[in-house]
Amino acid sequence: MNQDKMHLINKIFNNETIRTIWDKEAEKYYISVVDIVGVLSESKDRQSYWRKLKQRLREEGNETVTNCHALKLIAQDGKYRLTDVVDIEGMFRIIESVPSKNAEPIKQWLARLGKERIDEVFDPSLTVQRAIDTYRAKGYDEDWIIKRIKGIQDRKKLTDTWKKGRVTEEVEFAILTNDIYKEWSGMTAKEYKQYKGLRKESLRDNMSELEVALADIGELTTRKLVEKHNPIGLEENRKIAQEGGQVASNTRKDIEARLGESVVTKDNALSYQYMDEINQIENK
Repeated sequence: MNQDKMHLINKIFNNETIRTIWDKEAEKYYISVVDIVGVLSESKDRQSYWRKLKQRLREEGNETVTNCHALKLIAQDGKYRLTDVVDIEGMFRIIESVPSKNAEPIKQWLARLGKERIDEVFDPSLTVQRAIDTYRAKGYDEDWIIKRIKGIQDRKKLTDTWKKGRVTEEVEFAILTNDIYKEWSGMTAKEYKQYKGLRKESLRDNMSELEVALADIGELTTRKLVEKHNPIGLEENRKIAQEGGQVASNTRKDIEARLGESVVTKDNALSYQYMDEINQIENK
């Protein structure tokens, strides 16, 4: 199991934080055993409870314990410590070993982790609701969430407009988006994400209100210019995208002149760290 290919996230069950790690290569969740066991047992000393349960399961020859992985998760003291984790299937087996009134709710919660994407194929509206619920759980306020969902809709309108001008490939959308970003922020989308310490995460989800506003201005202006001038092909659309970005750039300069500081920041909304970054810090 390559820890560099994973990132740490938090999932919420009944206001309890369940530490979870996503393995992007295996495309599965690994979940902190002690967190789930703690919810099940309602023990004040979760670590001791899990140690005793682990010993008993090992003596019984339980294969789930044998298949436990130890990964570094952030502890209550803010430090990263090796913690037993198992995948969703393994967690179901452990739950069976702990008599608890919370067993069924936990099982249902785990099942949702595994099936949420399948459901969304049949009912796309669930994707929107899940996005709203996720943003709420991460602490975003309602106004931000409303603007973010609208931004997603506006982005779809922009790509639909580009398609009318014979721009249809994802790589072409990326080129045009980079043209807009480069004009107003001085960075491509990839460079901007690196600047904020992001990898696979959404850039928009990690922007400040002003950064989001500038990105929206650039894309909305581009869409209106495309609708007015009807450019055909990638090169003509690139010129329009650059013009849209320039409008956002002028707005940025005006805001910064009045604020006396840059509105493009390294701030992000991450609630986890990548394992290789943690290792670099510990090796210093």
